[in-house]
Amino acid sequence: MSEILSIADVFIVGGGPAGLAAAIAARRQGLSVILADGAKSNIDKACGEGLMPQALKTLAGLGVSIGLEDGHPFRGIQFVAAGYSAAAEFSDGMGLGVRRTRLHTLLAEAAGEAGATLLWQSPVTSFSSSSVVCGGRTIQYKYLIGADGHSSEVRKSFGLGATRHESSRFGFRRHYNAAPWSDCVEVHWGNRCQIYITPVGRNEIGVAVLSDDSHLRLDQALRQFPQLQQRLLHSNLTSSERGAVSASRRLRRVATESVALIGDASGSVDAITGDGLSQAFQQAEALAAAMSANDLASYQTAHNQIRRRPALLAQILLSLGRNELLRRLSFRFLAEYPSVFTQILSLHTTGTLNTTYLSPLRQTQ
Repeated sequence: MSEILSIADVFIVGGGPAGLAAAIAARRQGLSVILADGAKSNIDKACGEGLMPQALKTLAGLGVSIGLEDGHPFRGIQFVAAGYSAAAEFSDGMGLGVRRTRLHTLLAEAAGEAGATLLWQSPVTSFSSSSVVCGGRTIQYKYLIGADGHSSEVRKSFGLGATRHESSRFGFRRHYNAAPWSDCVEVHWGNRCQIYITPVGRNEIGVAVLSDDSHLRLDQALRQFPQLQQRLLHSNLTSSERGAVSASRRLRRVATESVALIGDASGSVDAITGDGLSQAFQQAEALAAAMSANDLASYQTAHNQIRRRPALLAQILLSLGRNELLRRLSFRFLAEYPSVFTQILSLHTTGTLNTTYLSPLRQTQ
């Protein structure tokens, strides 16, 4: 028989950025929080590592400050394909490239300082409607949050797995000891794949590939981009290649009366938008407010709203990625009408159009 460890207002399964942000947000609402994860702290994951301005603002609202010393700033996004380069600046501030391990450390420290109890290397082995067994001990809760990723056990255990739409792509990422050559996150478009270049330090960049092919690794993908391949040729690796699944998944429900899902556990938008962390942090704020008001139905509504714009943009970008003719025509259009990309980026990051001409689009030589 397991020993009762404690009672918490909120028990969180999963200690990645989404779970840690949920812990911080719940503590700011005055709720007691216990978080458990089967892994050690400082969890890494294959991802683009670029924090959009909205993500940084949401974290600041949670009291989490991430400074320039923690990564490297970028002013916008640059698309490169079909002989054209299209760049647009953010209208709502700078983004910041941050190594995933550094971000995890900062969030874990903030959650601990906020008063959350963090249980690392403590897998949850069973669930009930009011308690979990974690490390052989029973912990009773009022609210259970599943922040345990794409293969969420919380989602499966409480019947929240029904989907409206689902598809998967695959990503691989590693880092190079190279000074960033652009003040944007670069997205290089190839045959059914994209390569992302994210500045994460003064002398370090992250390089990630997204594709439909689970067997496509970075070295193979780079052959489609000889100029980029040559630029990286003499740079030393600072991390090994790490892979992950990028899923497009929409769930019918993300909450019951006492259980809620957040981050990838709650469904996801393809990583092509670069918006996953921003969505998770916004979900954390909305979920904490819903729990404080004893109304998880309001979280379902907020979750739908947070997801809407990124999901639409992902559909558009995936169509570009899979249709070479459409991609060529689109990039030619953006090159001829440079304000359009700025408007699209502004709509994506702020929800409003910004018609100010911010950066030129030029045809590459």
